[in-house]
Amino acid sequence: MLAYIIRRLFLIVPTLIGIMTINFLIVQAAPGGPVEQALAQIKGDDTNATSRFSGSEGAETGGSSSTTRTLSSSNSNSKYRGSRGIDPELIAELEKQYGFDKPAHERFIKMLGDYARFDFGESFYRDASVVQLVKEKMPVSISLGLWTTLLVYLISIPLGIKKAIRDGSGFDVWTSSLVIVGYAIPGFLFAILLIVLFAGGSFLDWFPLRGLTSSNFDSLSWPEKIKDYLWHITLPVIAMVIGGFASLTMLTKNSFIEEINKQYVMTARAKGLTENRVLYGHVFRNAMLIVVAGFPSAFVGVLFTGALLIEVIFSLDGLGLLGFEAALNRDYPVMFGTLYFFTLLGLILNLVGDLMYTVIDPRIDFERREFI
Repeated sequence: MLAYIIRRLFLIVPTLIGIMTINFLIVQAAPGGPVEQALAQIKGDDTNATSRFSGSEGAETGGSSSTTRTLSSSNSNSKYRGSRGIDPELIAELEKQYGFDKPAHERFIKMLGDYARFDFGESFYRDASVVQLVKEKMPVSISLGLWTTLLVYLISIPLGIKKAIRDGSGFDVWTSSLVIVGYAIPGFLFAILLIVLFAGGSFLDWFPLRGLTSSNFDSLSWPEKIKDYLWHITLPVIAMVIGGFASLTMLTKNSFIEEINKQYVMTARAKGLTENRVLYGHVFRNAMLIVVAGFPSAFVGVLFTGALLIEVIFSLDGLGLLGFEAALNRDYPVMFGTLYFFTLLGLILNLVGDLMYTVIDPRIDFERREFI
């Protein structure tokens, strides 16, 4: 097992480089980079254009006075959209500020070298480093991700097992209607419904509408802090659980039904084993393999992207919202920094998921596999 873990850890490096390379090429081909956005702002699309690059190397050109320097259209740099009539020296300054004064391959190699040292650089548009931004947003996303994943698994696995055991019964029918609702209603629409019903909408005002904690959180005692935190996170987590439990419930049910109908289950029952011994001593470890395999991707999805609309609706400033805003603003350090971090996290969690196979079913031995 140790040799398998070492091989998987070594495979993380080329996999991570491959993912970063593909995304880097896609981003380079996409229009509307930071230099183009700065040029658009300079030409009047945003009266606060200089605020995004003042105080850096470009500020040495004289601040707003540099934005007024123009040449004739024949001298404009056609490399960027919106560069017509802009002083090439100003464009060169913007390129240097955003790191575009070097060829793409040099920038990519430098980025990989920095990331290997976990140096993710500074945000283009926020006065903070990428690491600092991630640390600030991480508590919100971890809270949503952990509670949602925990509740989804605690609800879906027992419910799926019960539905498999009582397949076709009245219980299976009416619980299937709940599953259909979970499939049909997106989590963000359910979040809006919860706000209308319980957060001061048209009915009750039981839960807060904004933030993860109250404004006086620091002055509260520990029991009061726990209560305040749970009070704020209840509705967002419920909204995310509703959107996530349906598919896992049906996956668990179908997996158990498939195992229950196999010959070894009939043999175990013929030997006189109790139903619980058959289900949880034999069927469970086989049926749960496919469920465990999906845990890493489910957790990373909830942590990074699944909570985006929930964060917006409930004004929760987490990593999903950070990544979305970075993509819109072409904040490349934040985009690639968060991509690197979550790709690495996902690859490690996939390895953990594989190791969980051996915990559930000790008969599985990855060392005997010829290929990884």
